Amino acid sequence: MKEGKDMSFMGHIGELRGHLIRCLIAIIIGGFVVGFNIEWIMDQVFFGPVRNDFPTFKVLNSLSQRLTGSDAIDLPKDFPVRVQKLYQQFNVMMSVSFLGGVVLAFPYIVWELWRFISPALRPQEKNNSLVMINSVWILFLIGILCGYYLILPFAINFAVLFKISDIIEPLYDLSDYTALFFQIVLGMGIVFLFPIIVYFLTTIGILTPKFLKTYRRHAIVLIMVIAAVITPADVISMMMAAIPLLILFEFSIGLSSRTYKRIQKENHAVSRATE
Repeated sequence: MKEGKDMSFMGHIGELRGHLIRCLIAIIIGGFVVGFNIEWIMDQVFFGPVRNDFPTFKVLNSLSQRLTGSDAIDLPKDFPVRVQKLYQQFNVMMSVSFLGGVVLAFPYIVWELWRFISPALRPQEKNNSLVMINSVWILFLIGILCGYYLILPFAINFAVLFKISDIIEPLYDLSDYTALFFQIVLGMGIVFLFPIIVYFLTTIGILTPKFLKTYRRHAIVLIMVIAAVITPADVISMMMAAIPLLILFEFSIGLSSRTYKRIQKENHAVSRATE
């Protein structure tokens, strides 16, 4: 992109359109990659948390074997899934392909965003923004992995093992499982971007570390609400979601404090230079 001062408003719009088109192409390519490997992805990734050999269950059962001599989690061998509509499998495939394409293309999308805004930044701002831009996709992917390996398995374990009568035969709906999968996995990926929001609001002077510390108790209640929204109704998966979010909040306070001190130092240096 050209220097911001040399471009008109329509020039910026045209430049933004180019970046958005490239992002869309990246998502389409990622979607095709997922679509062409949909059978393996569905069997090994999508339905991975419903099997006893899932890494989370293997680690937990290994610890349980050492402590108690028995497995802590033992899921049924079968996970019967049904489809009720003619195009349900096709619709799920399209959803998985599109959202999988977004996840695969996310680092590139963030890089395109940085390419658009970087010409308007000063050299020091470019260095800081480059770190934050990389942090965006890293935190997003960490959140996805956290949702997939730490929260989704326990949510599925509760739902599969919970019974109100032995007469009831389980038969799970494909769309229902798909909604749960993306609700937890993508939900955690989005929530993990909270430190980026804190950094941005601190940089522009809206948020201070004092505010975050003062309202820490309120934030804890809000985190519990968010965890309840992301996860199903069971307490275990909600707590598994709340714990990393609480750690993330404390990290955000430290990030805000460091950013606030840096801005105060820069403002002090500017005020002394203008005297």
